[in-house]
This record gives sequence, structure tokens and C-alpha cells, in this order.
Amino acid sequence: MRIARFSIDGNVAFGAVEGDQPDELVLDIIKGIPFTDFELSGTRVPLSKVRLLPPVLPNKVVAFGRNYAEHARELGSEVPDAPFAFFKPATSVIGHGDPIQYPPFSQELHHEAELAVVIGRMCREVPRERVKDVIFGYTCANDVTARDVQRREAQWARAKGFDTSCPLGPWVETDIDITAAADLTIQLTVNGEQRQLGRTSEMIHPIEDLIVNISEAMTLLPGDVILTGTPAGVGPLNVGDEVAVTIEGIGTLTNKVVKRD
Repeated sequence: MRIARFSIDGNVAFGAVEGDQPDELVLDIIKGIPFTDFELSGTRVPLSKVRLLPPVLPNKVVAFGRNYAEHARELGSEVPDAPFAFFKPATSVIGHGDPIQYPPFSQELHHEAELAVVIGRMCREVPRERVKDVIFGYTCANDVTARDVQRREAQWARAKGFDTSCPLGPWVETDIDITAAADLTIQLTVNGEQRQLGRTSEMIHPIEDLIVNISEAMTLLPGDVILTGTPAGVGPLNVGDEVAVTIEGIGTLTNKVVKRD
């Protein structure tokens, strides 16, 4: 099931996305929130009539860096022996169609296409064999990075945590199991030109290891997001660019880069 979060006529709701053709998609509004048992209301609205919002409002976004060997090499970085985590604040999250605001303190903005894992229940110290039970679903992400700031500052808080640096969407796909998620095509285009193309099977540390690693240290809450790293091919974004992340079996997340007011 594809679960979207959206607004219409000033109201915010979750809905199940139905249909196959992009111009025929509709939302069946969900009663309540999707992290518990829920019912579909039977009230349907065309997707074209709503504004898609970030599919979840995470308490935290935990991102794992250098989890694809070729990406680590293209930046001249060592491949880490263990998962390497950092955080993006909730204020960095935007949805499909929302603008990425070019931060005024950077002159080198980069895209990073990533598979995002959405947590479905409160959990801590998750054993590897139970990881599949705490996952709600998967969505597309773009770990937008101020690369020049990342190079000159030891901590990545500003380089990767600025407002609008974490596009997520367009929805959460709940029908992908963890085995399938381990081998999906992930690609990114800028203005229609392909920049990144890889498979999640290229991850150094698989999804299970990432969730085991971070849940050893902290409690994960429903709606928290785990970013799993980016394949090679990262590169610059400029004001006016349209960047699109497409992941097999999930969909396409599209955002335009604008100058911050």
C-alpha cells in the first residue's frame, strides 16, 4: 500500500494511493493515522487536487554516510568499517514538489539519492532478526548537502541539516519486504539528465545492520526515518534545477532548487 500525507482545503490527512496511471491516481482517506490499525474511509479525492506533504513527520532523521563504496571513493573518503551515522533535524524535511532553498552560506550544493526506511513502532535494541517487524515502509529521499561546508566543518550539522535539505516522498510504500528492499534500482536526474544510478544491493552495511546499530544507542519512534546512503554520481545543484529521485517499486520524488528569500 502507498500511504501519502496531504493537505486539501486547509485540512491535513493520510490517504492510500490507488491507481496505476499518474493522471488517474486517487487518495482513499484514512481514518486516523497509519501507524496503528486503521480503516479506509471510502472517501476518495484525486491526487491532482491535493498538495502532497512529507509522508511522515519524523522525530528524527538518522542518516548513514559512506554506505556505498564507490560514493566514498568519489569523495576521497575511506570506507568505514562500521555504520557511520549523523542526524538531519525535523526542520530539514520537505515533501514532493516543495522547493529546495539554496543555503546562502554555501556555493556548492550537491544531490544524494537515497532509500529511506520509515520506522513503524517504538523500538530499542532491535535484534537483527526482528528488524523487519519495526519497519513501516520505504520512501525516496534526497540528502541535499552543502559540500563545501561539509569539507571545512568537522561536524555535518550545517552542511546536511539546513532547512529544506531532506526531501522525502512522494509517499511511503508498505508492501516492499526487507528482502526486496535490499536490491532496488535507485536513480537521480537533474533537469532530466541522469546523474546517479545504482542498486541498494551495493550498500556496504545492509538495512538490518543500520537499524541494529542505531537502535543500540537510542529509541526509535513511529515515523522516524533512516537514510541508508547514496550511490556514486553525486554532483552540483544550481538555482532553477529540477532534481528527481526514482526508486524501483516506490515512485519519484521531485523538487526544484530556488534561491532562499
